[in-house]
Amino acid sequence: MKMNDAFLASMREAMQLLQTAGPMEATEAIQRALRQQSPMGGGFDSAAPMPAQVVERLLTHEWAQARPADVVSDVPDAAPASSRNPLPPRPHSAGSAPGKAGQFSQRTFANQAGSRAYKLYVPAGRRTEPMPLVVMLHGCTQDADDFAAGTQMNTLADQHGFVVLYPIQATENNPSKCWNWFRPGDQRAGTGEPSIIAGMAREVIATHGIDARRVYVAGLSAGGAMAAVLVQCYPELFAAAGVHSGLPAGAAHDLPSALGAMKGGKGGGRSKANAASSTPPGRPMIVFHGDADHTVHPSNGSRLVAPFEKGQARQERERKTVAAGHDYTRHGITTHAGVDAEYWIIHGAGHAWAGGAHHGTYTDPKGPDASAEMLRFFLAHPLPA
Repeated sequence: MKMNDAFLASMREAMQLLQTAGPMEATEAIQRALRQQSPMGGGFDSAAPMPAQVVERLLTHEWAQARPADVVSDVPDAAPASSRNPLPPRPHSAGSAPGKAGQFSQRTFANQAGSRAYKLYVPAGRRTEPMPLVVMLHGCTQDADDFAAGTQMNTLADQHGFVVLYPIQATENNPSKCWNWFRPGDQRAGTGEPSIIAGMAREVIATHGIDARRVYVAGLSAGGAMAAVLVQCYPELFAAAGVHSGLPAGAAHDLPSALGAMKGGKGGGRSKANAASSTPPGRPMIVFHGDADHTVHPSNGSRLVAPFEKGQARQERERKTVAAGHDYTRHGITTHAGVDAEYWIIHGAGHAWAGGAHHGTYTDPKGPDASAEMLRFFLAHPLPA
């Protein structure tokens, strides 16, 4: 059967469904495509069920790699230093040893909304002052170890003295391990996954001597979309958010609107959660998005910072040419209320964590260094006293 353009488009849609919803929904998309194609090629029984287990084989063909073709994977780990990376190495506190790894342990948190496992990285050495906390939300098909390896956030934690929390999405809650950012029950404070992740953060604050004014949340793709939800739902908990290749809070209210938003449409424009996404921002946000992202349309980066631009008092824009990395444009915004945002448009980059290590999935080691830039932005924005 010769693959025509419509069929290939259907396969790409199925890939997106696999990433955002799971194999059952992707199976249905493939069945629809094959039913449309069968009069041309014949031999396909459109009534025959297609087991979910075969979906990944179909979706790992040349037109839908599990790891995007535009993601660089053979570049050395070291990314070029960004021009806005004023993070000096933090002196080790008493009892610490330079180069010594911290403790990376796994635990489980449960509340009335459910339970999730998480991994916690505590840097080596005793520290006399309370440390910041960074909550890192992985993308679809990833887990805590993969995300930690790709972002290298634990290495920064050793250098600068902060704790890193990695919530883990379970396959029973989403078959592709995506955070369910598009479901109304997972877009509100006190319910669903926002309640669980916020509860984890509060547990770590209480048990590890965290500075409650310096708690931050960041994520990639579906994790970035959930980070946007969390900072909106819990502005008293999270001092700032980092969203990489993600979507605004309330961008969708179900699977069809999620796919529409990922393709660059307005998604769930009539949902109550979407109405909240246009309210004036209460907390600072730093956004990264590649302008060659074919998984989550780059327009979503612009939508994330649009509420900041509506009430802006100051803005600046700079474009940097990077010899060994991606050129980028950085847009800085400050609202009349004094809330800051940064929007990094990474030219030529796809759906991948900028400046990440090549041994993690969905990373682009070319840079700029999103992890270092997020940390710089975070530490400059504690909660008001």
